[in-house]
Amino acid sequence: MALPTSYMTGSFTKIPNYFDTLLTAKAPDKFTAKFMSDLGFTSSNDRQFVNVLKAIGFLDDAGTPTQRYFRFLDQSCAKLTVAEGIKEAYADLFALNVNAHRMSKEEVIGKFKTLTNGSKENATIGQMASTFLNLCAYADWTETPKKGVVEMPIQEIITDTSETKKVELGEATSNTRHSIDLNYDIHIHLPATRDQAVYDALFASLAKHIPLK
Repeated sequence: MALPTSYMTGSFTKIPNYFDTLLTAKAPDKFTAKFMSDLGFTSSNDRQFVNVLKAIGFLDDAGTPTQRYFRFLDQSCAKLTVAEGIKEAYADLFALNVNAHRMSKEEVIGKFKTLTNGSKENATIGQMASTFLNLCAYADWTETPKKGVVEMPIQEIITDTSETKKVELGEATSNTRHSIDLNYDIHIHLPATRDQAVYDALFASLAKHIPLK
């Protein structure tokens, strides 16, 4: 088993600030220490974040932004994307505890010692744990719906469809009553998707709740 070899030796609490600043900047062709400096992060500890981004799959080995980096720039899913990168980078840790992001620092240190077979100094293990925990603190760990599963509760909006409602308009001089038929129109706004399974599930649910006669 292994863990990312890239970690920070300080400035752990600045990790949220790093990410938030990246959201306001255009992705560079190459993500370098100079780019970090241009963003206002000039210390040697700040520059270590470049390798952390490589570890979580935001940059390739050459420092080129990956598709994950570009997904991160969509603020609606930025923190979810960070969580995705953490789970991948620390897959061995999450294999031991699926809720590793909720562990205490002492628990993380214990697992890291196990995963590294005690080959790291205590100070190094502590820095690795602090890097991991501060990454986790920024990420969004909300579970997202599985692909292809769409929940579309359909309310029963039509009742008494077995017979036509009559509306009495009053008595005519011939003591006969006039009536009109009411027709119900159902308007459904279909989701924008290319997944045929979504439409199959929707129409199957319609057939169940509003059977055609």
